[in-house]
Formats: sequence, structure tokens, C-alpha cells
Amino acid sequence: MPKYKYPNTVSFFKFLLGVSAIAKNPIPFHNKWFNDVGDTFAIKSPFYGYIVLTRDASVTKHMLQKNHKVYYKSKIQTTYLSKYVGYGLLTSSGDYWLKQRRLIQPAFHKEKINNLVSIIEVAIGSNVKNIKDDGLVDLYSIMNELAFDVVAKSLFNFSAEKDTLIRLQFIIEKLQLFIVKELRLPYKKLWYKLNGDINYHMKLVKESQDIINNVIEKRRQSKKEHDDLLDMLLKAEYEDGSTMTNKQLIDEILILFVAGHETTANSLTFTLKLLAEHENVLNKVEAEVKEIASNKLSALEEIKSLTYTMSCIEESLRLYPPAWITDRVNIEDDKVDDYFLKKGTILGASIYELHRNEKYWKHAEAFKPERFSKENKKDIMPYYMPFGAGPRLCIGNNFAMYEMVLAVSAIVKKFNISSDSKKIKINPLITLKPVDVKLKFTLKGHDK
Repeated sequence: MPKYKYPNTVSFFKFLLGVSAIAKNPIPFHNKWFNDVGDTFAIKSPFYGYIVLTRDASVTKHMLQKNHKVYYKSKIQTTYLSKYVGYGLLTSSGDYWLKQRRLIQPAFHKEKINNLVSIIEVAIGSNVKNIKDDGLVDLYSIMNELAFDVVAKSLFNFSAEKDTLIRLQFIIEKLQLFIVKELRLPYKKLWYKLNGDINYHMKLVKESQDIINNVIEKRRQSKKEHDDLLDMLLKAEYEDGSTMTNKQLIDEILILFVAGHETTANSLTFTLKLLAEHENVLNKVEAEVKEIASNKLSALEEIKSLTYTMSCIEESLRLYPPAWITDRVNIEDDKVDDYFLKKGTILGASIYELHRNEKYWKHAEAFKPERFSKENKKDIMPYYMPFGAGPRLCIGNNFAMYEMVLAVSAIVKKFNISSDSKKIKINPLITLKPVDVKLKFTLKGHDK
């Protein structure tokens, strides 16, 4: 019999005592246990066996990169999440995931994303134009609208009706909220079945699939070139020359909507809030944006030139990574550092805690964009994983960064931004969501 060795454990009884508070917000509990027990700890559950949680960079990289073939996505993603958002890149595992990744990856290469920049820029411009100069407003709802519009236009360009996209946005948000309820409160599953919640949300899944299928069918019949992601996905060929079925396309497009708009909306909200709180940093961003704008560059050249603005976004992603936690299950026994984990162990990496671990980051809680300057960057990159690491690194990372740089630039060109408080509240759902962030937009030259 192999002798398994696990990290220091937190008692399951302690976990049970706080279960309702943990379900609402696990981050304070994770933080306390990391500080009390160590950067990697375990909980032995009578239902699931050992669950290991880490904020250690080498354990995280072992799981995501070094020995990734042994670590599959857990049932949370492959079974529960896929039920609502389809079996696409985010939720699939093994050979099927690899086949899909190889097929879709070329559509997200930098040169392909470069071709989308004009679509992204136009979508951002029209959304920024609609921001009202009327006191404190809810920032997330504005960024959510902007990010959804950018993904919709980049995927479908102009081949979907506005009302259809609004309905799709409503469905996706409803599904995400319900997924979290079902995952956090599994003991209520029977109640959700009896009260019709599961049935209602499965009908929404079917409606979202029908909406996307309709767009795909119209595009298949169209002879026009749209230069958007849907065109690229329709043309993508497997090694045998075949292409994706409508069902596969629907699954991948739903995932791109879910993963592509909310994470960016979260990140833009956190970034603008941090800029509004740190006047000296905001002044530097405004000066850089003004200088670059005077050079009359193309949108793509502008993105490459806004280096300090990019550093601010990267630092915001460090403090508030949208994918705040990631989990895997080992499909065979595995040695990680000094531990020997039995097959079937759930291993979770808290990217949120890793990014705030004083072992890797000086003044870890402070907002310091200079960390990401050219001369400092190479020292910190081994500990920086806002888009994951290894072969499953987020496929849309370049797309997201381009979009965020252009959005921040467009907003600070037009508005002075200010905040009413220094506090940032968070809600760790599937993604790390900002709560009740208010910002004031004042048109430049119209300070009140």
C-alpha cells in the first residue's frame, strides 16, 4: 500500500461550523487557514476524501503546468457548469478538450485578434458615448453592458438583432447566478427541483441555444464575409478536414459569452475604481493617454504604446483576479513537493491568495502598477496567473487585454473619474465580482 502524505489539515468539524458563512464568502476563511496552517492545507471530508487548497506558486504550477496531464477539471466544471453553459473549452477535459483547443486556438492568435481591434474599438466608442455625466453611478452595470457588447460584436459583428442580444445577456446572467446557488448549497438541490427552479433554468439554457443556433444558421446561408470570430469558428477545420457541428459551435460560443464578458466587466470595474482611488496613478494614466492620442496612432498602435495603462490593468488583475480560484482532480497518484496525493484528490489553487502572498509580493495589498514595468516584470511573472497557466491558459487573454486598454483609454480621454469611498467589496462567485462600486463621471472641461 502506498503511503500517502497530505499537508497540515483543518478539521472538518471547524469547516462544518462555518459552512453557511463559507458558502456566502469563502475568502476570509481561506485566508485565516492559510495564515494559521500554511500556504497549502487539507480538509478531510467524509464525502469527498481529501480536499487540498494552496496559495503556493510551485504547487499551483505543478497542477496547471508541470504535471497538467495528471490533473483534470473537477466535476464542478465538467458536470455541473457544463449542464448550463455547454461542453466547451472551459468545461471539457481530456482528449476532447485538446482537440477543441487545437481547433479554436488559431482564431485567438495575436494576428487574428489584431483584425478584430477595429470592431472592438467601435463597440467601446459607442458604449462610452452613452455614459452619463450625472453624479455617482453603478460602475459594474456600465462595464457589464460595454463588455457584453464587445463580445457580441466581436463574435457576431452586426448579424444579431439588439433585442436578441439583450435577451441572451439576461439569460446568461440568470444562469450564472443559479449555477452559484446550486454549487454553494448542494443540499437544496431537491428543493430547487420541486419548486421548479431547475426546470426554469433548463428552459433558459434551451432558449440561449436556440438564439445562437439561429445566428449560426443565418450565417451559414449568408455569402458575406464578416471578419468576426463566428466566421473564424465556422471555417476552422479538424485534421481530417471536417468542421464543428452546430451543437459544438453553440457550446463554444456560449462559453465565450460567459467567460469573455463577465470577467472583463469585473476587471474594468476594479481597474477604474482603483484609478479613481489613486489620484497620482490616474494622473499618470491621463498624461500617457493624452500624449499617445496626440500622435494619431491606429487603435492597435495605441494599445502597444499605452504601457503604463497596461501596467495598471495588470496590477488590478493581480489584486482582483476574475478567475479567483481554480480546481483540478488528479487521475492518478501524484507527488507534489513533499506531499504524496492519492488519485481522486481535489486540489484547489486560490489565485486571489497567491497574488497577495507576502512571500512573493512586497506590500502585497497595495496598488503599485510599477511592479509591471519592463524592468520589474520578469521577477514577478512566475507568481502571476490571472489567466491561469500551462496549456489551459485562458484562450482569450490577448483579446481581454486589448479590450481593457482601449476601454480605459476611451474613458479617461472623455471623463474625469472620482469615487465616493476607498472601500472595495467583493463577492467570490464563479468569478470575482465587485459589489456596489459607485463612480462619478464628469466630462473633461465640465468639472463641477
